[in-house]
Amino acid sequence: MLLELERVNRSYVGTAGTVRAVTDVSLQVDSGQFIAVCGPSGCGKSTLMLMAGGLLRPDSGEVRVCGQNPYHMSPDARALFRGQSIGFVFQQFHLVPYLSVIDNVLAPSLAVDLPDAHERALQLLKRFGMQHRLNHVPGELSSGERQRTALARALLNRPKLVLADEPTGNLDPDNAVAVLDFLQQYSDEGGAVLLVTHDAAAAGRAHHIVRMSEGRAEVQELLTSPA
Repeated sequence: MLLELERVNRSYVGTAGTVRAVTDVSLQVDSGQFIAVCGPSGCGKSTLMLMAGGLLRPDSGEVRVCGQNPYHMSPDARALFRGQSIGFVFQQFHLVPYLSVIDNVLAPSLAVDLPDAHERALQLLKRFGMQHRLNHVPGELSSGERQRTALARALLNRPKLVLADEPTGNLDPDNAVAVLDFLQQYSDEGGAVLLVTHDAAAAGRAHHIVRMSEGRAEVQELLTSPA
């Protein structure tokens, strides 16, 4: 199993008191699976994804990625492990504004040794139709181009697991379809995808749909094949 969440919990303390963001959630994602986590804003979807990706320690419960608990590692070891095993795609892209497209895609290779990094970056950018934008900075790109750049960066190190948090939220319908097409193809080729979304059309691409409400999760639908 590539990703296992076992009864994870996470709370935040604010001015109004303690807020239970995620309550006793268990979830598994394996090779070739595309799982969508759905629900309204504030239901705990993004918190769940951050815990799954080794970015936010749960208050209790177990997280295992490729059989290892990243929260049992030192911060440096955990960062290296994330770079080797997980690809992240976010709604806000998180590209470095002063780096070119090619350098943004190559950024993960600064932390993880990848002998064919430059060749792979070029292949990915060509696959996403970005070969004519290699030397442009993010401010010169459309939203769709920025998201395709972010996708290429997430896949540079050939991660086993892709975590995508509302990756189509800032995109027009055509670009949203292109991103979802790729994520579906990635899982078809043996990768694992955990997609956080409030968009029913995006969730319809998944094999499993997990509904979240007030921090709790339930597998509501099991699809035999993505739409």
